[in-house]
Amino acid sequence: MPFECDVITLFPEMFNAITQYGVTGKASRNTVFQLNTWNPRDFTHDNYRAVDDSPYGGGPGMVMMAQPLEDAIIQARTRQIALGIEKTKVIYLTPQGKRLDHALVKQLSTLPGFILLCGRYEGIDERLIMRQVDMEISIGDYVVSGGELAAMILIDCVVRQIPGTLGDPESANQDSFVDGLLDYPHFTRPESYQGSRVPEILMSGNHAHIHRWRLQQTIGRTWLKRPDLFELKFAHGMTVEEEKLLEEFKQSCKSR
Repeated sequence: MPFECDVITLFPEMFNAITQYGVTGKASRNTVFQLNTWNPRDFTHDNYRAVDDSPYGGGPGMVMMAQPLEDAIIQARTRQIALGIEKTKVIYLTPQGKRLDHALVKQLSTLPGFILLCGRYEGIDERLIMRQVDMEISIGDYVVSGGELAAMILIDCVVRQIPGTLGDPESANQDSFVDGLLDYPHFTRPESYQGSRVPEILMSGNHAHIHRWRLQQTIGRTWLKRPDLFELKFAHGMTVEEEKLLEEFKQSCKSR
């Protein structure tokens, strides 16, 4: 059974980027996951198909109304129930949500599906959130024009973790953040480019040495580029070997 993803959005055409291109496009064609969009304008009861109104209490902008969104969510729930998914999570993409990280992505990828709610304008009527939303997720501490981009990022992250998406199942296990560290550097042909050569160890054929070098790079690059991740990963200390690898990395940085 494919992973079922329903999206409540005013701009369903945006999600063609997910279903028609790249890794997720291939996964969609191979029925690894199925994406359905629901436009709240199709659930309005007025001739203008209005989905927003001015906020109570005054202030700039408009607020998305509860009724069209709730009816769309109910339809999405009904579709998933018909497929045998009795309980599905409704996730609202919002800066106020839990920060998206790899651990959360892995958790979501074990679900049979979810419903994503994409906000617009100044936000969504709070009563709709209280009635229908199970989880709020943020992709970072910044503002974008709507929840669609955040929803596409979330879908891409989750679909990558579903078996059958990637040609090599190990690819997902070797990405950055999988073990709490950044990825090691990658190289391909030619051996020399603009005077810069591929590290000799990668062409040595000695897999044990290559593995050690890559581990050194993941530790060192995380220490150098993301000290916050480094401190979190090694909050309880490093092994003797890890300390040695980090010191070697630091020395190599000094010699450059």
